[in-house]
Amino acid sequence: MSLDAKFFNRELSWLEFNQRVLDEALSGDLPVLERLTFLAITGSNLDEFFMVRVGGLQMLAKSSGTKPDPSGLTATEQLTAIRQRVCRMVADQYHCLENELMPLLNQVGIRRASMENLNQRQLSQLERLFDEEIYSVLSPIAINSREDFPLVTSGLLHACVRLERAPELMLKATSKANEPADRFVIIPFEEILPRLLTIPSDGGYEFVLLEDAVCYFADRFFKGQKILDFVPFRVALNADVALREDVASDLMSEMEETLDARTEGACVRLEIAHEASDAVVAFLKTALDVDDDQIYRAAGPLDLSAFMQLSGISGFDNAKYERWSPQQSPDYDTSISAFKNMRDGDMLLYHPYQSFEPIVRFISESSEDPDVLAIKQTLYRVSKNSSIVSALIRAAELGKAVTVIVELKARFDERRNIHWAKQLEQSGATVLYGVKGLKTHAKICVVTRRDSDGIRRYCHFGTGNYNENTAKLYSDASLLTCDPEMGADATDFFNAITGYSQPNMFRKLEAAPIGLRERLVELIDFEIEQARQDQPALISVKLNSLVDPSLIEKLYEASSAGVKIRLNVRGICCLRPGVPGLSENIEVISIIDRFLEHARIIHFHHDGDERVFISSADWMNRNLSGRVELLVPVEDKHCKRQLIDILDTAFADNQKARRLMPDGLYQPVRPTAGSKAAIRSQEVLYERACEASKLAKRAALTMLQPHYSPSARK
Repeated sequence: MSLDAKFFNRELSWLEFNQRVLDEALSGDLPVLERLTFLAITGSNLDEFFMVRVGGLQMLAKSSGTKPDPSGLTATEQLTAIRQRVCRMVADQYHCLENELMPLLNQVGIRRASMENLNQRQLSQLERLFDEEIYSVLSPIAINSREDFPLVTSGLLHACVRLERAPELMLKATSKANEPADRFVIIPFEEILPRLLTIPSDGGYEFVLLEDAVCYFADRFFKGQKILDFVPFRVALNADVALREDVASDLMSEMEETLDARTEGACVRLEIAHEASDAVVAFLKTALDVDDDQIYRAAGPLDLSAFMQLSGISGFDNAKYERWSPQQSPDYDTSISAFKNMRDGDMLLYHPYQSFEPIVRFISESSEDPDVLAIKQTLYRVSKNSSIVSALIRAAELGKAVTVIVELKARFDERRNIHWAKQLEQSGATVLYGVKGLKTHAKICVVTRRDSDGIRRYCHFGTGNYNENTAKLYSDASLLTCDPEMGADATDFFNAITGYSQPNMFRKLEAAPIGLRERLVELIDFEIEQARQDQPALISVKLNSLVDPSLIEKLYEASSAGVKIRLNVRGICCLRPGVPGLSENIEVISIIDRFLEHARIIHFHHDGDERVFISSADWMNRNLSGRVELLVPVEDKHCKRQLIDILDTAFADNQKARRLMPDGLYQPVRPTAGSKAAIRSQEVLYERACEASKLAKRAALTMLQPHYSPSARK
């Protein structure tokens, strides 16, 4: 990448993010099972990267697309750079697994066994498992000609078996150009089968890999035939399939057809065992229509994400993080209803340090409260057994007016969202499948309730999904409020979508694709003007990704004017910081730790009248121009202070933070000379949440609390 370029390449920046995750797997300071989890995440991340980003680039390159991206690279040049970077990353992944993690796992009593070293008891049990379950599930598919090659499932482990043909068949095969001399069979390893097979152990936990067991017992499938090769392989298919919303009369049916089309996408990556023979590689290369630069050999087991299974085994606490349980917010009183809590003032919750339960409770209480008239909510990604969706279904069945915008186009969650959309429709809820041409990514729920003093709207705005499971792993902010103007804006937001109309001018909220970008530019311009007048000017931002060229240019302008800019960007960052005359006043850090940094928090100094926001939107063109997003002001002084403290804590991190340098590489942030304080921001935030919860409980013990009647609790 040219050092003269104003922007980093998006794809290479993402790969550097995945490298930062891999660095955690390589860190000797972490418990071994946590290191293994980070390694599994890097594998899962790469899978999605190839299916979505690389697939699109390959299509662009084949269409003779020569227009460079903002960093100056054409699609072909990007693919070449990606190939080089991924090869180094894959080598590092397998060195980490085989040379570091597996020996450490052995030390704590977790062992991967080889079939050749099993004792008789272990072998007998595994043989019984194979005969009773595995053999009946697997279906070998014979390939008599290359045209017979089956559709393969993206991400699923397969085996390619090369068999020696009988002499008389070999003679016939060599006379036909479209038939291989050897016989090939493909075995898909169905998802229903566990990848790690537990075997009896005299101590600790012992397992064998599914492919090792199938290879060992492969003669059950091919009796009397000579097996020349048994080679595991795996493909990534292009998932960048366009949905023709403009001609879709039934979006759900069209989406289901699109998902089916995704299973027939072109192969963008072939992963294959390192020891695969040239004959097998040549066969798969032709059958899958891939080039050499799309083939990646793995010096170990394929699909590193499968090792995530080990993180859930019981015991081995010494090989895991100490548990951090979500704390109850001192601002939330569990003895009264969610509605009374919100009437007492705005509340800011920061998950998973603080429990997500108040949000679940808010929606659950709303579903059953006889005074609730209507619930309107967006759903982007929800859990498999979602108590939130169950509450919405219950509300509709009880006769409340329930309107839910279910985003069917949430990539890789489409099937689950289709399922929930159907369930909600059957319950009587009004369900919309998002907005035509856009993805609805905003996180909002508004409840209309008949209170004793009139109609009041209660709102939840968030930076994360309505997903109880990921709320325990992702750091996100929630704002609970019954501010009348926010409630009116929330209602206008839903009415604009459901009524297919131009939204009214919002009082406090801003929404993409209309207004949000412009509001950010306006706020940055204010800081620029302050700096030009030699007044204090500061912008602090926490995002997942920073890609949008126009906003990056605006930040460059602010830096040149003297505005101090602090950016905490977890993933992709195309802005080049620290360049004299361009971005010398911009600092960029990234934090990778036990929780996924997911919140979007924005702070402008604004001449001392601090403006603080939470948002569902990253600063990417797709978010600001191609999605329905929200920018939510946080006006309560206590809530503002909480968010500013969160930002300040992140920028003080000198244990898990890495600083982006002008050359695109990241360097660990370490305590400065003379400073003895080691600050790990996630640990600080958790300890702060624990202390606040402890103080609130202690204060409650010194107070006399009456028993309220049910009506008073509301």
